[in-house]
Amino acid sequence: MAGSTAADVVIVGSGVAGSLVAYRLAKAGASVILLEAGPRLARWQIVENFRRAPEKRDLCAPYPLVRHAPRPDPANPGSYLVNRGEKAYEPQFLRLVGGTTWHWAGAAWRLLPADFRLRTLHGVGRDWPFPYETLEPWYGQAERELGVAGPDVDLGSPRSTPYPMPPLPLSYLDQRFAQVLAAQSMRAVPEPMARNSRAYDARPPCCGANSCMPVCPIGALYHGGTHADKAERAGATLIAQAVAYRIEANDKGEIVAIHYKDPNGASTRVTGRRFVIAANGIETPKLLLMSASARFPKGIANASDQVGRNLMDHPGVAVSFLANEALWPGRGPVEMSSVVDFRDGPFRAQQAAKKLHLSNASPTLVVTSKLIEAGLTGGELDRQIREQSARRLTLGSFHEQLASPDNRVTLSAQKDALGLPRPEIRYAIDDYVRRSAADTRAVFERIAGWFGGEQIEHDDGLEPSSHIMGTAIMGRDASDSVVDTDCRAHDHPNLFVAGSAVMPAGGSVNCTLTIAALALRLAGTIEASLR
Repeated sequence: MAGSTAADVVIVGSGVAGSLVAYRLAKAGASVILLEAGPRLARWQIVENFRRAPEKRDLCAPYPLVRHAPRPDPANPGSYLVNRGEKAYEPQFLRLVGGTTWHWAGAAWRLLPADFRLRTLHGVGRDWPFPYETLEPWYGQAERELGVAGPDVDLGSPRSTPYPMPPLPLSYLDQRFAQVLAAQSMRAVPEPMARNSRAYDARPPCCGANSCMPVCPIGALYHGGTHADKAERAGATLIAQAVAYRIEANDKGEIVAIHYKDPNGASTRVTGRRFVIAANGIETPKLLLMSASARFPKGIANASDQVGRNLMDHPGVAVSFLANEALWPGRGPVEMSSVVDFRDGPFRAQQAAKKLHLSNASPTLVVTSKLIEAGLTGGELDRQIREQSARRLTLGSFHEQLASPDNRVTLSAQKDALGLPRPEIRYAIDDYVRRSAADTRAVFERIAGWFGGEQIEHDDGLEPSSHIMGTAIMGRDASDSVVDTDCRAHDHPNLFVAGSAVMPAGGSVNCTLTIAALALRLAGTIEASLR
């Protein structure tokens, strides 16, 4: 054993959830240790990595793969996750201080009230163990902490407080898209974004660099490292390159320590009074399952056998085409508008809710690659790049996925560089999603027709949106869930889970704001318990 240390609260994971909890508790006077498996990178390093990357379409390229904290590699599928299911599941996530929000579009949506009552209203999936109204004030706090610029339109989620910032100005593409759809009685709305429209929280306003994915060059876009830094300034201790591999419990079921390894494999034991697992929806169940012992043979927090089960994402399909007019994508943030007509309705008894979103990312690299593959050169290549880049329109989608115990994360016999099990995934997409995706394709065809679309290309792959949810699911019944309404493990009174893993249903929107709201609520619970 290389060493040991102690704190009131020990947190695993420095993404949005873990860093918010660490900040709130450190600010309240608790001693906090925050463990992060990956390294700490400065923004300038990431920007320079992106500038030097030979393949600009690999949006993970600016984030180095580190031996001791592996993650999925888009350039090498199967290098980390071991897929055994009907469909390969290869989400993108990062392991570094600040987590995956270094690399996101910034969309900060609230769930709808109906998303909390899916089984009650439509007879499918799971209900949350509390209604939207319970989380609503925490949504407001989350919007203030992250800095959300939001539109003055009804998005279906009642609010008790305004957005902290006005929306960013829409690009010409977004304005024109909304006009064309409105003429056909379809509604495109500005997205609420965790991106500054004015100076806020010592961060500058968005400069429109259009590189939000892979990295905001100036820090206008929120990321979890913002609160990791704040937590340290409030007195928390952050230990990077600390790979948690064992949760230790005593005979009473109380958690007494987290064990972590450094990049060389040396181990340290960290003791505490309260423990929070705030890794993502794959790393959280992996750690809980790795912590099996004679007292807890199925792993920590797993008396229900639900740890790792109910894996959900927002599988997506997409379309790309040439419009009959110049729309000039690539000015401003990479995403600013969504179609929200399909987020709720009686149809959810039969098929998934969905959100459609317009890409404002510059298509120049994709257009250029296709034209070169088609054999164009010289002046004609230059002319076509300019024309097609101005006219290329791309739409994506998120489809709600129901919690299913058969979609799960377990431990593989294959090991990583530190000798720890790699995650094994069994994953499938059911007809509930496929029926909705078929309808999405038809909607895309209509939209393409409204723009006089040419060279229409559909991507029907139902690939993940990297919104990894459900693998430590929340519920009132300890026999079929992992944590209770306070995100406290049913089996261990001083263990909590933060992040999307606890979500019983994910609706059809990005889950980051819900993660933040749950984390702030959880921090309040722990603070009260420490008092």
